[in-house]
Amino acid sequence: MLDRTIEPTIESLASQYPVVTITGPRQSGKTTLCRKIFPKKDYINLEAPDVRSFALDDPRRFLARYPDGAILDEIQRAPLLLSYIQTIVDEQKRPGQFIVTGSQQFEVMNTVSQSLAGRTALLKLLPLSIAELKEGGYAPATTDGLLLAGFYPRIYDQGLNPTRALGDYFETYVERDIRQLVSIKDLSLFEKFVRLCAGRTGQLLNLNSLASDVGISHTTARTWMTLLEASYIIFLLRPWHTNFSKRLIKSPKLYFYDVGLASYLLGLETELQVSRDPLRGNLFENMAVIEALKYRFNRGKRNNLSFYRDRKGDEVDLLLEAGQDVFPVEIKAGETITQDYFKGLKSFARTFPELPPGSGLIYGGRDIQFRNDVRIYPIANMEELLRSREETP
Repeated sequence: MLDRTIEPTIESLASQYPVVTITGPRQSGKTTLCRKIFPKKDYINLEAPDVRSFALDDPRRFLARYPDGAILDEIQRAPLLLSYIQTIVDEQKRPGQFIVTGSQQFEVMNTVSQSLAGRTALLKLLPLSIAELKEGGYAPATTDGLLLAGFYPRIYDQGLNPTRALGDYFETYVERDIRQLVSIKDLSLFEKFVRLCAGRTGQLLNLNSLASDVGISHTTARTWMTLLEASYIIFLLRPWHTNFSKRLIKSPKLYFYDVGLASYLLGLETELQVSRDPLRGNLFENMAVIEALKYRFNRGKRNNLSFYRDRKGDEVDLLLEAGQDVFPVEIKAGETITQDYFKGLKSFARTFPELPPGSGLIYGGRDIQFRNDVRIYPIANMEELLRSREETP
């Protein structure tokens, strides 16, 4: 059982709040983690039809069976329970009473914010990080291996073939969850939509173009994109806004929460295919952006990521915001550092001279370097870059 970076954060918050709510993609390890941290708590899986029926038909009697609280898995299947949990925790005022998980972030968050405002800590658990894989001794030997396999724990824990496992994941969870949220008449069109999203990984989102290529309306494309966001499949990185916002492109950039799923949807089945694919650089960028997101979420922090791109085409792949400060990070898949790698960082520094100096570069090589104000780290050591940035006064 792999140790997860988020464990101390969950334990700490469970000592302060009566409810801890953990959302994240299916199969990201929420259930395993909760049962590991709270082995003495009763575990209830609300996916089970009989359990869910009992919870929905008689929520008071259902919850009365667990006077010491419980782990309630996939709460979006019985969101009404949260209103009754509110009454219980208000009366008993005990920390760590209920641990709630869910895999549909918008629906869960909306229900939680209405029923448990001020009573629950909110956390997000994404699939494994590179640092967690390394610590557990599971990390693939090559970057292409990471891009192919992705980061879902079961692939490593059970030694699964990633192509088969991710194919099953897509059919079993993604398509099923989407169909629970909205009626999709033509599943093949939806699959085409998701595969075309994979082909646009790391690019500005253009819903009109995407809808046209799939053969659906703009409204349908927007609905499907929202559902993919809600199900932790698609992550949209927002552009950075300042007083110069009129010069900035407003469209977000499209990524997948798990780069392995993007590789599967692109039809990649071997590391050699990944190494030769024209979108390898985009997949590498996808992996780095989500690593930064995992770093934040695993420490109980909110998403503070964005990107910069002006109308002239000058771009920085990733901006980390901290108050009024911004730390720009360029992402390059190549193993050899060239002067071209620093072009976006230099342009950003000239455009915003009032910001503190310093920037980062994540690349496909192996050496850690420091050049002027640029901290250069391999993707395998990205967590060190993020940590060093936070520790710098």
